[in-house]
Amino acid sequence: MSRDHVQSAERPRPAPGPDPAARTDTVDGSGARTDTGVADTGAAGSARTGTGAADSGGTGPAGRAAAAPEPAVAETPFLELLARGASADAYEQPVLLARAEGRPAERIAALEEAKLLALRVRSELEGRRRREAELSALFETAHDLAGLRDLDAVLQAIVQRARSLLGTDVAYLSLNDTARGDTYMRVTEGSVAARFQQLRLGMGEGLGGLVAQTARPYVTDDYFRDDRFQHTVPIDTGVRDEGLVAILGVPLMLGNTVIGVLFAADRRARVFEREQIALLGSFAALAAAAIDTANLLAETRSALAGLERANEIIRDRSGVIERASDVHDRLAELVLRGGGVHDVAAAVAEVLDGTVEFTEAAAAPARALQSSRAEGHAVPHGDDWIAAVAAGGELLGALVLRGQPGLDPVDQRTLERAAMVTSLLLLARRSAAEAEQRVRGELLDDLLDARDRDPRLLRERASRLNADLDATYAVLATRLETGTADADQEADARRRLWAAASHLAATGEGLAAARDGGTVLLLPLAPGDTATGLARRAARQLGTAVQEPVTVGASAPVEHLTARPDTVAAAYAEARRCLDALRLLGRAGDGAAAEDFGFLGLLLAGDRDVGGFVERTIGRVMAYDERRGTELLRTLDAYFACGMSPARTKDELHVHVNTVAQRLERVGRLLGDDWQDPGRALEIQLALRLRRLAGRTPPVAE
Repeated sequence: MSRDHVQSAERPRPAPGPDPAARTDTVDGSGARTDTGVADTGAAGSARTGTGAADSGGTGPAGRAAAAPEPAVAETPFLELLARGASADAYEQPVLLARAEGRPAERIAALEEAKLLALRVRSELEGRRRREAELSALFETAHDLAGLRDLDAVLQAIVQRARSLLGTDVAYLSLNDTARGDTYMRVTEGSVAARFQQLRLGMGEGLGGLVAQTARPYVTDDYFRDDRFQHTVPIDTGVRDEGLVAILGVPLMLGNTVIGVLFAADRRARVFEREQIALLGSFAALAAAAIDTANLLAETRSALAGLERANEIIRDRSGVIERASDVHDRLAELVLRGGGVHDVAAAVAEVLDGTVEFTEAAAAPARALQSSRAEGHAVPHGDDWIAAVAAGGELLGALVLRGQPGLDPVDQRTLERAAMVTSLLLLARRSAAEAEQRVRGELLDDLLDARDRDPRLLRERASRLNADLDATYAVLATRLETGTADADQEADARRRLWAAASHLAATGEGLAAARDGGTVLLLPLAPGDTATGLARRAARQLGTAVQEPVTVGASAPVEHLTARPDTVAAAYAEARRCLDALRLLGRAGDGAAAEDFGFLGLLLAGDRDVGGFVERTIGRVMAYDERRGTELLRTLDAYFACGMSPARTKDELHVHVNTVAQRLERVGRLLGDDWQDPGRALEIQLALRLRRLAGRTPPVAE
């Protein structure tokens, strides 16, 4: 490992103090250590077990012999500290106590030497215990990962182990996207910021992008002050949202190829030591192998049906020529590697020494395509050959071999086999997408209809779809405004609307279901967003996707969807009323909620939000009167009661006509210049009457 790439993890370590062992320890022939630094041989050696009288001897030779046990006595408190596993600070106590008691300098020096030796022994013991724990954890990790077969479970186990081994706040794993040329966040553990969990890093961007690009580990103890890698606004924003400071990243390698990066990070400054970097690197090696195994198993399962059929075809014709066998091997390898439709076309083009393209059914020659579908074989079309890609009764497209009018039967069969593999790949992808859409639709159907469902089970089902039923949602009712009377075209347009609505729900962490000739969507409301804004965006996005106007009615925001059985059903009824109102008002292709219809919104809203209507209509005038003590509301009441005549209004209020004019001018500034237009005036009068009904003010005599 290059020192440049782990330099922030290495810090100068304090130089070791004098090594008492270097002076006092020797090793005998058996490997045992003996103390040679003190006079403990001969008669002096026996003084170690002497009596108190010997310790208090005179100053002659006998007295000096009695003083010889001092170093051995000095080691006793430190041996006790080692035995009970005391903290490093506790090793200062014997020295401090000796100084406090006024012990001789020789005694204190002996204690200092014994302390240093004991601390070295303690450090060595702690290091060995730590390494033993790390090796044990790595062994257990390798054992656990070897038994995993699901990719998601493998990745989750990886980040959990990484976080546990290094004791960090957060651990996460990113995988390289070879198609887009970047690396994306795949799994996190301990993360709390949604934006951080959805980061994508270009090669060389951020610390993770640099690791993915260089295939070397990098570490920083202060991310935002480190200029070794390229900082970008999206990455820095995500890291700041998560609150990370110290980050360590090591590559996940398969051979010489980087498939991702494993990270460990803290929300405080921290120095990752070389041993920790090496430990995470070892774990990453196990993780990379486990990921590769899980990927291969998943790809094998998804292609199993196709391979079985392909193997039958190859076995039937295996005796024809070696070329057909070569095609089978190429296609099988392609499917196992997770290749797509265009990869299959490229592989067949190489075998047939020509140009092979996959085209949609609408772009292929209609007559030749139908003939190939009916016969089950590739058919000629001018200088080209057409092989239908079909499954059951559905036509999915065609493989077209360009510029080879003369095709022998073996090559024709090769093209047909490639078309079959292509159809299996397309069906596998569609099945996965449809399965998720079906699960989302079933959950929304249960929320709408099955009102006796267990709320706990509903929440669990929603969490598996990344939906939080305790969040704030809006229910959207959508309807396609088709301009055709053809039943087949209308059915096709509805299928496209359902597909677009399902995609919108999946990307927006919501739910979608087909209902009442259209679709119903349950989408979360972001902070600061409104049901109206959500409806209008949905109308634009769905209309763009299906190339037809789509009208969207939205309910008022709803919360705690499982608290009351009829919450979602009532919100859907309100959304449908808004949808019908939009169509009656000639606003097809638009999106709106009840709050957009003025006083009509009172009739459309499920909760009859009278207070909200009054506040939206004359709230600014009400606030002005309360703040200034004026009588603008009373003047408005009188003005409308007097047929909008200032002269009659001044008689009703017993004020000067100029006073009436000034008050009405103030109302205009608060409500807008169009407040006297018929539509606005009707809403204002209705709000005034509703306010009176609420008991706030007495009516003005009419």
